[in-house]
Amino acid sequence: MTPNPHQCGSMLSGGQAQAVLCEPLAQLKREHGPLRAQMDAFAQDAQQIGMDQEQTNWSLQLAELKTKVDAFIRELDPHSEREEGTLFPLMANYIGRTVGPIAVMEYEHDQAKQNLKTFMEMAERETGFVDAADAKKIAEYALRAHAILTEHFMKEENVLFPMAENMLSAAEKDQLSRAFGLS
Repeated sequence: MTPNPHQCGSMLSGGQAQAVLCEPLAQLKREHGPLRAQMDAFAQDAQQIGMDQEQTNWSLQLAELKTKVDAFIRELDPHSEREEGTLFPLMANYIGRTVGPIAVMEYEHDQAKQNLKTFMEMAERETGFVDAADAKKIAEYALRAHAILTEHFMKEENVLFPMAENMLSAAEKDQLSRAFGLS
């Protein structure tokens, strides 16, 4: 039997219940994969900055990292907007927005975005000579965003999306579908 994408449900997988998500929630979850891959790639580069003691100027590596982070932000922004602009307000009708899961999710979005913005601004300013210590300080902002978002995605996938699946009505799931351009 094919599950109705607007119905709540669960499937047993390895002895654990796993929520079957409606299409808009499943889409948000699927978007995490490519975002995580981009994020892991820039984090790997960020960790290498300042490590090679033979390197004398880190401007080029920061510029390359900035390019990757910029591409990541362009993919992250529409994903975040779908959550903040549609999903979170629908859920807030049930659980509020000032405390609890939605408040935490929005706080983590803000923290990640602020770290990414600070990284981009600092990397943009550093066009001349940059030593290893300064380069590491700048790259640290990208690494902080990575750490925040890695945990954030896990919370959404394991807690928030299943909660939304069980909480939202069929009409609200249809509203999500329309907002995401799925129907």
